[in-house]
Amino acid sequence: MSPENQSSVSEFLLLGLPIRSGQQGVFFTLFLGMYLTTVLGNLLIILLIRLDSRLHTPMYFFLSHLAFSDISLSSVTVPKMLTNIQTQRQSISYVGCISQLCFFILFAGLDNFLLAVMAYDRYVAICHPLHYTNIMRKGLCTLLVSGSWVVSCGSALLHTLLLVRLMRPENQSSVSEFLLLGLPIWPEQQDMYFTLFLGMYLTTVLGNLLIILLIRLDSRLHTPMYFFLSHLAFSDICLSSVTVPKMLVNMQTRRQSISYMGCISQLYFFIFFAALDNFLLALMAYDRYVAICHPLHYTTIMREGLCTLLVCGSWILTCVHDLLHTLLLVRLSFCADITITHFFCDFTALLKLSCSDISLNMLVIFTEGGFLYFLPLSIIFGSYIRIGTIILRVPSTNRILKVFSTCGSHLFVVFLYYGTLAGVYFFPSSWDSKDIIASVLYAIVTPMLNPFIYSLRNRDIKQALEMCVNRVNFFRRQTQNLPVAVRSTVRYVS
Repeated sequence: MSPENQSSVSEFLLLGLPIRSGQQGVFFTLFLGMYLTTVLGNLLIILLIRLDSRLHTPMYFFLSHLAFSDISLSSVTVPKMLTNIQTQRQSISYVGCISQLCFFILFAGLDNFLLAVMAYDRYVAICHPLHYTNIMRKGLCTLLVSGSWVVSCGSALLHTLLLVRLMRPENQSSVSEFLLLGLPIWPEQQDMYFTLFLGMYLTTVLGNLLIILLIRLDSRLHTPMYFFLSHLAFSDICLSSVTVPKMLVNMQTRRQSISYMGCISQLYFFIFFAALDNFLLALMAYDRYVAICHPLHYTTIMREGLCTLLVCGSWILTCVHDLLHTLLLVRLSFCADITITHFFCDFTALLKLSCSDISLNMLVIFTEGGFLYFLPLSIIFGSYIRIGTIILRVPSTNRILKVFSTCGSHLFVVFLYYGTLAGVYFFPSSWDSKDIIASVLYAIVTPMLNPFIYSLRNRDIKQALEMCVNRVNFFRRQTQNLPVAVRSTVRYVS
């Protein structure tokens, strides 16, 4: 998909360090020692921080992430360099070069952000010691680290995609944009469907934002279950925002074009948040399994460090999964047909347009993608099956009805989400409308249902909502009793 024809490039030559042949062994030993020191030293830091509860502070939380980033940054380049020194082979494949560059930019950028975050932490600790615990609270620390990962991933993706367009491995024709045909509806039904999907999108965004707000405001909801739920709500907002606004704009303006970079970016973030939803649903099912099957050990098992580790691990695995599929896609050639029979840049729809060999893409979908699909699904089903067996050991009508009512609604969303995903990516068909309907279900309907399924039927969320409404009403009554001048000042400040 480059703008001009270029010659075939399948590999590059790395000349390595400017050292003489007789010094290869000395430099190999030197850099091997430096690499092992880096890896073992940073692993020791991570291990000590995990084992010693006295080190569970913001400073060491950031330090553990910096240590992991340093291990990864060194592992991206040094092992390949050592292998080349030892084997006297200097070649690196095209995919290997692009992958190495992508991860180098990712972890180098992450290092930059983490060093800045650690400097800010030291500033707060020294300049505002009395307010340190209030400022550097757990939520802010997690947000800073997650934000660092997200921005670093975005930077790595941007630079890698721009470079890939210059380093095409084969001759290709110019493709600067695609055409999104949208939903298979009649022109006179456009306004009706625009209103319908706009309402669904607003419901998704406002419902999930309400969940995040209530969890942040009510200290009773600062538990592992609601910690995972807040991340799921954020992921659902992003998943819908990746596709629906563009679809609504196209329906309203009657313009169907999307640029090449816009299409690839939309695909990247769609795969990212769809995969993140998979992991978060699995984590929530595991959390419920521990709460119901091991209630006495719940606080010990689902401790704060483990929850943070599980969520960060989900973000990292999702990022790697996403980069893999995106990089494999941008290597493909797209010829004359640029019409995508979908309402967004879907992975399978783009594969159908390619005039290159897509066997590697399909292999990765069925192996790596299948593994990341069935692993969370197995955790979900295993957790609910275990919960069912525990409940049935001590039969109680009220208890059974309560648990199965909750699990039933959760499993309905799981079947809807995973069933439609499997229909699109693992059982594709030539009938495009089937894929479009399935995509609407898991990309638009499921994120809208999650606030109702996981929260608005929940007693704790209802109590938090009532408390929030009561606070607003109390504030209004108090301001109404104030003098007119004071009331105007309060309104102005608000």
